[in-house]
Amino acid sequence: MFSRILIANRGEIALRVIRACHELGIEAVAVYSEADREASYVKLADDAICIGPAAGAKSYLNIPAIVSAAEVADVDAIHPGYGFLAENAHFAEICNECGITFIGPSPAAMRKLGDKVAAKQLAQEARVPLVPGSDGPIANEAEAIKIANKIGYPVIIKAAAGGGGRGMRVAHNDISLHKAFAAARAEAEAAFKNGTLYVEKYVLEPRHVEVQVMADKSGNAVHFYERDCTIQRRHQKLIEESPCPVLDERTREELCKSALRLIKHADYYNAATVEFLLDKDKNYYFIEVNTRIQVEHPVTEMVTGQDLIKWQIKIAAGLPLDLRQRDIKHTGVAMECRINAEDPDRNFAPCPGKITKFFTPGGPGVRVDTYLSQDAVISPYYDSMVSKLIVHQPTREEAIATMKRALREFKIEPIKTTIPACLKILSHNLYVKNQVDTSFIERHLTM
Repeated sequence: MFSRILIANRGEIALRVIRACHELGIEAVAVYSEADREASYVKLADDAICIGPAAGAKSYLNIPAIVSAAEVADVDAIHPGYGFLAENAHFAEICNECGITFIGPSPAAMRKLGDKVAAKQLAQEARVPLVPGSDGPIANEAEAIKIANKIGYPVIIKAAAGGGGRGMRVAHNDISLHKAFAAARAEAEAAFKNGTLYVEKYVLEPRHVEVQVMADKSGNAVHFYERDCTIQRRHQKLIEESPCPVLDERTREELCKSALRLIKHADYYNAATVEFLLDKDKNYYFIEVNTRIQVEHPVTEMVTGQDLIKWQIKIAAGLPLDLRQRDIKHTGVAMECRINAEDPDRNFAPCPGKITKFFTPGGPGVRVDTYLSQDAVISPYYDSMVSKLIVHQPTREEAIATMKRALREFKIEPIKTTIPACLKILSHNLYVKNQVDTSFIERHLTM
């Protein structure tokens, strides 16, 4: 087992990894930018090293600074969290070359599954259902139009690299595809330095369902069931839950087995999330693989009783995944609301600032993952998510009731947050009845 781990991230995920390390008897080393010097997680780490100014490109994305910090701190391994360098195969390679274990998949597997086109090819080989579309990258707009006319509109143009909804555009005809192609390529090049695109059929009124998997270096792999991430805005998830409330047991079993086939076929180890679209007829289609731990991993931890961060660390240290599929039980219903420092009344504009009133909810079945504290300052330099509120109850009805109660208790003032938006969604008749799709917020949420 490792003796010291450096966490190459910030915020609540840094705190989450620090806690897992301490429970495993491992020292945790935090890195921080100048903007995060006073952050709570920095104070809870066994050691902390400044890696640069506030801007992410000069700190949390600064590979030489992070590797130097790891060498100075004499750590055995680096946990990348999510975001920043978590899916950067080059960073993983450098860690390994420096004799520092990267807590995640191999660089080769990350490249294979991190590229959406390559991942689709692997999925096809593993007999995982795919949305009709291009067989690989599309060379130009003319090819995109040709494919679109073959499979039928609407279609979606997607960036082969990256994620987070960037480099994605929907087109309903040749004219709108012309605009969508140019916009998607420009955004992909700006965000990922890679303008490679592909095109696929746009599934109408889909649900977004993903399967959490874990595999060790000996080829053992298990799934931890699925999460429903349908409630999202501009491809950014806002509320997640498990189980998916519309899946029957047969489809659930097929979905989870499909995810495992793909992961095994890719010779993958450590944590991964295999994402699917679910259409109105309960047909599921592979979208992509996230080769890291997910923001919403607490939802899975609550319904299975498994600590996914600890499993990541153990597998990276070479320990076996000594779980059998039948050992993993799914109990009750868990939900997570992402609390972002955004103003829903101003089109979800970022709302950084100092916290003068901070109170977290509690009670049976309530979990809060956050790096905030009284007088903390929310920086404008990073992602606006500041907290995650998770609940676990025997039924969906009870989970919704507990979440609404907890959201009303949660105080983060004077800044604006997405708490009112989450409350409005949870109270909406269509959400309660499970009659939602990925466009629910745009079509039904008015603040």
